[in-house]
Amino acid sequence: MDLDQYITAHTASAGELLDALQRETYLKVLQPHMISGKVQGRLLAMISKIIQPKYILEIGTFTGYATLCLAEGLRADGHLHTIEANDELQEIITRYIKQAQREAQITLHIGQALDIIPALACTFDLTFIDADKLAYPQYYELALAKTRQGGTILIDNVLWKGKVLDLTNHKDKKTLALHAFNEMVTADSRVENVLLPLRDGLMWVIKKGLCKA
Repeated sequence: MDLDQYITAHTASAGELLDALQRETYLKVLQPHMISGKVQGRLLAMISKIIQPKYILEIGTFTGYATLCLAEGLRADGHLHTIEANDELQEIITRYIKQAQREAQITLHIGQALDIIPALACTFDLTFIDADKLAYPQYYELALAKTRQGGTILIDNVLWKGKVLDLTNHKDKKTLALHAFNEMVTADSRVENVLLPLRDGLMWVIKKGLCKA
């Protein structure tokens, strides 16, 4: 048993529905490794339960695993807006949202996040960004503008398989962009942040200011 297996074995169950969604993703969808998976999913659910958000924004739905995890902490009158660019994933996303009986609390937007986010009227308590890595600075700025003071933004894949550690050997655009993004967030006086070495790196950001529930 390696360290990842040990961590997974000692993390609470995600439940039958999420296990089924993960299996189907690996069977039917290209690049299934993009799914959040059990450990990260349980962390997202736990953060959401701690915050108890009324409004959640998710940028990058994929097959909806993280979506359902984030929704676990929603208030009874809360709502989650999730945005996915790939319309081929719509069927599996909506099917599992229905099976989770979350249709009234989750709205799936198919399209480009940069176009959709400005049109959303909500002030968000919690945002999860896991989409086009080159567009992370734009997503971050749009999300931050719509985040309440004291609100949380979580950004996935910021370690990029460790490539951000050695920029001399990794000149690909995404590695350089993610390193620049990490530098930008760390220098941003509007927020506090911590980079967690969970899975492929998770940046936890809190917008400074008094919490306004």
